[in-house]
Order: sequence, then structure tokens, then C-alpha cells
Amino acid sequence: MAKGKGAKKVADTKSKKKKDSKKAVKGDPKLEQQDAKKVAKGKGKEPKVVAGKVDSPTSGGPHAAPKVYDTPVDVEPVKKELRPEESIGELLRVRRGFRLADVDADATPGFDFGEKKGEKALAAYSAEVGEWQERLFAESKGGGERSLLVVLQGLDSSGKGGIMRHVVSVGDPAGIKATAFKAPTEEELQHDFLWRIRKALPAAGQIGVFDRSHYEDVLVVKVRKILPAAEVTKRYPIINAFERELIEGGTQVLKIFLYIDRDEQRDRLMERLERPDKRWKYTPGDTDNRAFWDDYLSAFQMMFNRTSTAAAPWHVVPANNKWYARLAVQQLILEKLREMSPDWPVPDYDIDVERARLAGS
Repeated sequence: MAKGKGAKKVADTKSKKKKDSKKAVKGDPKLEQQDAKKVAKGKGKEPKVVAGKVDSPTSGGPHAAPKVYDTPVDVEPVKKELRPEESIGELLRVRRGFRLADVDADATPGFDFGEKKGEKALAAYSAEVGEWQERLFAESKGGGERSLLVVLQGLDSSGKGGIMRHVVSVGDPAGIKATAFKAPTEEELQHDFLWRIRKALPAAGQIGVFDRSHYEDVLVVKVRKILPAAEVTKRYPIINAFERELIEGGTQVLKIFLYIDRDEQRDRLMERLERPDKRWKYTPGDTDNRAFWDDYLSAFQMMFNRTSTAAAPWHVVPANNKWYARLAVQQLILEKLREMSPDWPVPDYDIDVERARLAGS
């Protein structure tokens, strides 16, 4: 009797390990690609079809396509020497007790391999960004309602434009919606501060990128005293409710703050003045704003304190090193897309019937 119980315990343990092993494969690009190769050689199982996605706060609720294929990511695995040492999202996430004043803008958390390897890593991971972006777009064609909104905030010359060119541009333009918010127009001022934001939200299947955002309405208006402090304070819970609404509707929100120090900003602005091909980026207001440096840092800190939530936390990227800022933002986007795990939708037609029709046409 005791022997039988022991055998059963061993069998249960082996079964659990087998299940855990299968779970470990999903989410690990290298292992997933190995599975894909097995399928191609006839050694593995055909991709299974799954109905929808898990309904959870991070997956965006029940907003995926009705049926999608459960297939591995079809990209070459990135060399181990180019992979971040730890999750960039976990390292840069704003948590309780965070102080912007403690951030070293020269730091490179999670990737201490230097600029050359950083640039190689950025290029190596681009294919995976493109694959996930295409999957998200394809998912919407099968009835999926999910999207991703990337909010980029930062001081003047912090590198938001470079992020757009070097990170986001690897995707299909049809699946990307980029919006740069400037000072509100007369028409926009006639509406509530979220009116123009709602108009710019990504559609189902798109990755939306905001160069500045609704957070300007608790930053510049606070620093320049455009609105009374009490009015600004009312906006924090409104923003939190707005972002909860987005997530519940299927739009994941990734909030990123690019942090450069005062000396680095001066050097970048000076470079714009000295180079004819950069002068178009400079405005006298950029230098004017430097007089409010401490006020802006205080406003940013309040923004983090009031709006870094469990569902939509802030991530602060040390951005003095442009190569690191681009790599870090790329990794943050990748981590979010992997979490969402969009997939190819199952067509609503009979494949064999269509194959026969096409062959005979």
C-alpha cells in the first residue's frame, strides 16, 4: 500500500514537471522557436487553435479575436550576450517611495554591455517588434479589439523623436498611429482636456504613440500657473479613471518618462543651435523653460505619485545615453506585447474549399 502511494506521488511529480516545462516554453522566444522548428520537421504538434485570450487586467479583458492560432514567434533568437540582464520593465517601474531626484540619468539599468552591443541589440530585437505588431494588427481583422498606447513624456530634447524613428518605425505604418501633441488649439480649448486625446487614440489592432500627451495638462499648466493648483489636482483622478476605461476597453497603456539631466539638456540644445540641420528643432522657449527646471521636476514627481497605478504604472528611463533610452523603450514595448501575446486569427472561411476554388480558377 505504501509503495503504491509512493509511486503515485512520483507520477504526480513527473506530471507537474511536464506541465511546468510546457508553460516555460511559452513566453521564451528561444524555446518557442525550437518548437516551431520541430513542427516544420514533422517532429512536433501542429499549432493549436485557441478561443480568445485570458480575461485579466493586463491582457485587456475579453477583447482578442474569437479564435487565434497558438503559434511561436517566427524570429531568430537574439544572442545571449545582447539580451538584457533583467526585465527592463521591472527595473524601471515607478513604485511607492520612488524619487526622481535619485535617478542617475547616465545609468543603463539591465544592460551594462556598452553602446556598441546596445545598438546591436536594438537591431536584433527589431524583428520581434515587427512580428508582434503585425500579429496585433492581424488579430483585429479577425474580430480582435485590442490595441496598445505608448505614452512618451520627457523634457525638451529628451529623445522622444529618436524613439519614434529608431524603435516604432520598424512596424507596418498601417498598424502604427503616432501623434505629437503641441499647445492646444482654440478649438481644443473649447473642450475638456481629454477631448483631443480621445480623438488620437489607436484603433483596434494599432500601436498608438503619443509624443507628449494628456499629462501636459498636469505639467505645463501647473508649472506656468496657467490653471489654479486646485484645478490641476482634480485632473489626476480624472486621468486615472480615463486610463482604467481604456484598459477595460482593450487598450493597454504603457507610460514612459525619458529622463535627462540639466547638463545633458544644455548640451543637446547647444548642438541644435550649432548645426544647421538641427536648428529647426530649436525654439527660444526651450531655453526659457530651463528657468523652471526645479518646478518641472516637482511637477513630474507629483505626476508619478498620483498616476503611477497598478494597471498603468510609469517607467522612468535614464536617457542621457540615447542608445540606452532607445533600447529600454524597445524592451518595454516588447515586454508589453509579449504579455498581450496577440496571434494570427483563424479565418471564417473553409480553407480546403478556398484552396480547391483557387486551384481551379
